[in-house]
Amino acid sequence: MRRADPLSRGIPPVERWNPPFCGDLDMRIDSQGRWFYMGTPIGREKLVKLFASVLLKGEDGSHYLVTPVEKVRIQVEDAPFLAVELHAQGDGRDQLLTFRTNVGDVVEAGPDHAVSFTLEDETDGLKPYVLVRGRLLAKLSRPLLYQLADLFDEAEVEGTLRSGVWSGGQFFPLPEGMQAT
Repeated sequence: MRRADPLSRGIPPVERWNPPFCGDLDMRIDSQGRWFYMGTPIGREKLVKLFASVLLKGEDGSHYLVTPVEKVRIQVEDAPFLAVELHAQGDGRDQLLTFRTNVGDVVEAGPDHAVSFTLEDETDGLKPYVLVRGRLLAKLSRPLLYQLADLFDEAEVEGTLRSGVWSGGQFFPLPEGMQAT
């Protein structure tokens, strides 16, 4: 298993492909990043990684599996990926956070890979995400949320002191009105 480091693997250029839409596929990614086909879990890790490499989130907010010749829509309950490992180095503005997803993507949070936060509807609990590629997000696993919470700092955002986290020279604030405790 590869650890969270800045090395990354090649991904097909799905953002440049514009094949015709071929319909919906009975494939679903649940809120924990598990893939299902026709209601059955896809247990082969290499197959999931293959599908993940050709996943695209369209401007319409739908998720598609894309090849140069066809595009099919699939269902995603929350984020298509789950961040399962976090490596932090440095402090404050100099801090760099590196995430590894359940499908092997490794990203350094910063201007090109933003960290964002939303509140869970049912509980008002914090849900953190990192942008992996294109419009595709990885939700941070619960252990990573706790690890990230230890790294929260404060910075001025538009004249207001806000809690959040630094990475790659960029500050990513918590939702307005929410403070780290």
